[in-house]
Amino acid sequence: MTFKQLEALFWVAQLGGFQAASLKLHTAQSAITKRIQELESQLDVELFDRSERSARLTDKGYQLVSYAKRLLDLRDEAVLQVGNPAIVERTLKLGVTELTAMTWLSTLIAELHAVYPHVRVEPDVDASVNLRVKLLADEIDLMIVPNAFDDARFVTEPVGEAELVWMCKPGLVVEQQPMNLSELSRYPMLANRSGPGMFLDRWFTSVGFKPQTHMTSNSIVSLLSLAVAGLGVTYVQSPSFRHLVDAGLLQQLDVTPALPLLPYAAVYKTSRISDFMSTVVRLSAQCFQFSEMLPIIGPTPRHAT
Repeated sequence: MTFKQLEALFWVAQLGGFQAASLKLHTAQSAITKRIQELESQLDVELFDRSERSARLTDKGYQLVSYAKRLLDLRDEAVLQVGNPAIVERTLKLGVTELTAMTWLSTLIAELHAVYPHVRVEPDVDASVNLRVKLLADEIDLMIVPNAFDDARFVTEPVGEAELVWMCKPGLVVEQQPMNLSELSRYPMLANRSGPGMFLDRWFTSVGFKPQTHMTSNSIVSLLSLAVAGLGVTYVQSPSFRHLVDAGLLQQLDVTPALPLLPYAAVYKTSRISDFMSTVVRLSAQCFQFSEMLPIIGPTPRHAT
């Protein structure tokens, strides 16, 4: 029994077909078929139901897939723990939120490639509540999100804190500043319903702030667009969107008490603890930086079509 045979079995089961597995493993479909046949011959069992057109596992097939995953994970762990980082070959499915993707993700990927030149990073950009579901389903290996979850199944390691500020369309708020939260509550709020919103909801309760939520979204860009349209006040990481203030599209509000710092964490399953994950977390903490947007992100020139 070889790792190539086990990989073939695992990916046919995971992806639902021999052709998809061959593409994943960068080999011919005939090679995948041969590896499965070799396994069946060695074990003297059928792993797939040949009466079905799709690649449907038999009961014995399901049992072996479970063992195959454990053996492949152990192989990868051994390479990561013992081998030179320069020879490590694997894919890191990395879940990040929208603003991380627009700011410091590219720096993190570059740093990861400097340490692990043969590691392929596959980013998954989504709301933190959706990334949590994907992490539980093993669709991603690790997520970097606002630290709003408490789950014993996860390892949660801090990577940094982001400053949050209130913003709105210039002229929407007429009170003299600095203003207090009671005065701010007179205006509709555009709330983030993912990680930042979950974190701030608890803080709002602790300080007795009851905002009149007007709209909610998982997208920071959507919330900012609604704020630019004058539909309410919102909160964002600072100073990532300072260019919108400089362009006169948004105004930063001076509110007392100030919003708390938003903690970010690298989160992964306890079953995935390894030196590799520790290195990813360490590099994430080094690269954590919301101060600048990517050069391509900015206000659209007025003459652009």
